[in-house]
Amino acid sequence: MSHSHGGPTADVSVRIAWADDAAAIAGVQVRAWPEMYADLLPAEALPTDVEAVAVQWRQVLAKPADARHRALVALERNRVVGFALTSPAVDPDCDPVADGELAEVTLDPRERSKGHGSRLLQAAVDTLAADRFTRAVTWVNAEDDALRSFLTDAGWAPDSAHRELDLDGTGATTVKQVRLHTAIG
Repeated sequence: MSHSHGGPTADVSVRIAWADDAAAIAGVQVRAWPEMYADLLPAEALPTDVEAVAVQWRQVLAKPADARHRALVALERNRVVGFALTSPAVDPDCDPVADGELAEVTLDPRERSKGHGSRLLQAAVDTLAADRFTRAVTWVNAEDDALRSFLTDAGWAPDSAHRELDLDGTGATTVKQVRLHTAIG
């Protein structure tokens, strides 16, 4: 990697995740989720065992469900500081050939405001475009103003679809979500 152009940019990058990244991705998730779901789920409902979460990630990364299911990691030097997931859109009103979904963008809470989120989002959109999707959709918790403004600043807009997600399967904890979309490619 050339460092000749100076500045911090040489130390940050985004690439497709490898199975070896499973533990690092799990670590980001376990640190980020309590903050992301603080007002929605009791702490004991959130995963705390990085090793158990890593096992699941290893399986996902080793055998994706479909070639267009992709995981991306944001790196600072060689440390994973965030991840994004892209896939064909699964909503009934979406076309799984033309519509891609940004299933998740998660940053390590300790690594905010360093530009990783923007790089990750851009790489996810580039990946969706390379997979020949022409539109991307993503679901955002209605209360998550920070994520919503991050996406709208990047050119995403609400497409009027909304849903209630049952977080624990019992109907006791639901979260309202709105769908955003953007043209790509």
